[in-house]
Amino acid sequence: MMRVLEFLVALVIVAVIGVVAAVVMPGSGHVERQLVIGKDMRQVYDVLNNFRRLPDYVVLRNYDRNAQFSFSGKAFGPGAEVSWTSNDPKVGNGGLTVASATPDFDKIDSNTKTASVVWNLDNDWRGFDKHFTLDLERQGSRGQLTQVTWSYDVAYGWNLINRFSSMYIHGDPDAFVQFSLNNLQNVLAGVANVDYSQLVPYIEQTQPTPVLLISTSTQRKDGNDAVDDEVAKVSTQLQAEAKKLGVNVTGTPILFITNFGDQTFGFDVALPIDSSTLSVNGQSTQLTAPTAPSLDASAAPAEGSSAGAASSATLAAGSHDRFGRLVVDGNVRATLAFGGAALKGVWNGTFAGVPQTREMLKAYAQTHGYTFDEVVSPVYDIVATPAQKDASGSITRYAKYNVFLPITNAPTQTPEQIAGIQPPSPDSDAPAASGTAPAPASTAAAPASAAQ
Repeated sequence: MMRVLEFLVALVIVAVIGVVAAVVMPGSGHVERQLVIGKDMRQVYDVLNNFRRLPDYVVLRNYDRNAQFSFSGKAFGPGAEVSWTSNDPKVGNGGLTVASATPDFDKIDSNTKTASVVWNLDNDWRGFDKHFTLDLERQGSRGQLTQVTWSYDVAYGWNLINRFSSMYIHGDPDAFVQFSLNNLQNVLAGVANVDYSQLVPYIEQTQPTPVLLISTSTQRKDGNDAVDDEVAKVSTQLQAEAKKLGVNVTGTPILFITNFGDQTFGFDVALPIDSSTLSVNGQSTQLTAPTAPSLDASAAPAEGSSAGAASSATLAAGSHDRFGRLVVDGNVRATLAFGGAALKGVWNGTFAGVPQTREMLKAYAQTHGYTFDEVVSPVYDIVATPAQKDASGSITRYAKYNVFLPITNAPTQTPEQIAGIQPPSPDSDAPAASGTAPAPASTAAAPASAAQ
């Protein structure tokens, strides 16, 4: 009997000690890790202010490659949600919600020094009010770097078992933060290093459009005038071909960039027409969208040709080239272009700013989780308003280019569209200063003329 009493007394003492230990333990937990990432703050902020890229960097995929992610709520900003399921107990089921993001995305520019995004966490870790805070601070001599401080906070209250779990905060929570932060750096390394903070991109649903096109190229050393001259020359050819076919041209020239090399600039010049059925060589043909060419080396274009040009000097009119485009006559092709969602931006200036605007759109798509494939659906430009010149040939008003990046896995609107942000307009019809190309992320922000 005495031994039983001694045992019970011992249990009481242990219980009292345990309660006392739990009471004196902290009622909350905190862990944080820091990393400096070589990217502009706006890019880092945008990746963290939505969850579409989360599966690419969160550590859960390292534990279970088959973990399933589901997105809900808003596509971007506070209210965006992601949840995951996994049969691996180390991953389990859980979810995140963007609780807040400061400042607003459109307030972040090259002068913004700090920003913060908070995610609320719902999983089986002990405690409540669980959340991650991601603080961003601009660093570097030119502000081209971003320090990310990723912290995890949890409240335990007076739940004694939860309080004991604070001893293990440097287990799963710490590992989640550390490994995800390292993976985030790797994901951002694949994003083009351009500053798109002055771009106002919109998502448009484009319709399949019949076009006539010719593949051509210019030498980079010949400058923008050579591109303009080539577009004008090819457009005249296409106008004549449309007249022979008995169809009408319905819009301005479209440029599909096929080779932006160091020496040669290859592109397709296209004009939209009003018929998707053409009669060529006595045969009526319904136009279709281009298809990816065969990987057969024997079918590759001749050496030195542009990526969009078919080695088709001998192809008969009425046949199809290796891209599935209808051969109209000589080097003239007909096909269906566009169709589906596209991320649109506008550049007002010389053609020198168009390639950089494309890079802005691609970087924007990457940070927002929009998918694109330039091989199957290349970026294209539409000359919305041609440049105006005086009698001496000097530009009095620059051209306006609509730049389109076909995308998939995207919402119907960009955050700029949802917020009703309108692009800035040129103050006058006079051209901007020479060299009006958008700046890379390592320099000042792009001029206001790079807009939707």
